[in-house]
Amino acid sequence: MPEAITTLYVCTTCKREGDDPEGPRAGARLHAELARRAEGLRVEPVECLSVCKRPCTVAVASPNRWTYVYGDLDAEAAATTILDGLKAYDGTPDGIVPWRERPKEFRSGVIARIPPFPLLPPIPEAAE
Repeated sequence: MPEAITTLYVCTTCKREGDDPEGPRAGARLHAELARRAEGLRVEPVECLSVCKRPCTVAVASPNRWTYVYGDLDAEAAATTILDGLKAYDGTPDGIVPWRERPKEFRSGVIARIPPFPLLPPIPEAAE
């Protein structure tokens, strides 16, 4: 079975105060930097993660692991923090990184932790 790939979802519509109305938004800038630097990581742009009051926002997910949503990330400085945090995430069997091993920005910026979806048996077809 191939190793599961971690996916980083980056909200590209996140806007920070002071963003140039003619230029890319903070979330789009963060996505571009992460996509440029990510190796062996799937970086997916998403139109909105519905955390507009805490930009910039990302979500990290992998099959059979906890999913995390993080906000309050700086578009220009957060790429290294995010990539370091994802290395720690990838080093766990369940996605739960011990609190003290998480980057400071992940400890203070966590918005949600979502349990892994269990693999469920198929729903039996209704009898005719």
